[in-house]
Amino acid sequence: MLVVSAHSADFVWRAAGAIALHTRDGGEARIVSLSYGERGESGELWKQPGQTEENVKRVRHAEAETAATALGASFEAMDLGDYPLHVDDAAVDRLAELMRDFAPDVVLTHPDKDPFNPDHPVAYTATQQARLLTSGAVVSAGFRTAPPSEFLVFEPHQPDLCGFVPTVFVDITPVMDRKLEAMEAMGAQQYLRSYYTERAGHRANHARKVTGRPEIRQAEAFQRIIPNVVSAL
Repeated sequence: MLVVSAHSADFVWRAAGAIALHTRDGGEARIVSLSYGERGESGELWKQPGQTEENVKRVRHAEAETAATALGASFEAMDLGDYPLHVDDAAVDRLAELMRDFAPDVVLTHPDKDPFNPDHPVAYTATQQARLLTSGAVVSAGFRTAPPSEFLVFEPHQPDLCGFVPTVFVDITPVMDRKLEAMEAMGAQQYLRSYYTERAGHRANHARKVTGRPEIRQAEAFQRIIPNVVSAL
């Protein structure tokens, strides 16, 4: 599993449960953050007198590493800056090369619309382009490729304003404790912990209605960008 996060905490709020399930079952998960969110996503840190951008990056990196460790995943940051996030051709090539080396079975990132955050759609575009460059035309190519992956976007903060329509609910009840641990590590955005704890309960309600399984207490929502292929219905 490859998770491409615009800022260093996005993966925690939106996909920590899915990541923890993946690694619990023996899968490998890599988290790539395009920026630290040092300018627009670190309000608690900027309340400290004498704060600097480099120190905010250092703190955010440590928080994200702690959270990723709680989920059994690795974390790396491309440090491209935020608000605005600029992903140039070299950064897309770097992301595509990472995909060729890692050859993920599934890629997760942000949706392509967000009227309140300028960086999230940029992360989507870069991830989509890198994935397309990685898989090529699914025929013989004159450059190194990797097998096509599943491609999903995770739930944004305001799903109804971002065109997000969930097509997959993941039951994260067995690993909710790990998601809580990861969220606890994100001190720079501690105000989001209660929101995403409640959101997991809301999505579990939807998942129970879909499946009739009363044991689902927490869930995360995703939207498929590429259709999945099955042998039968």
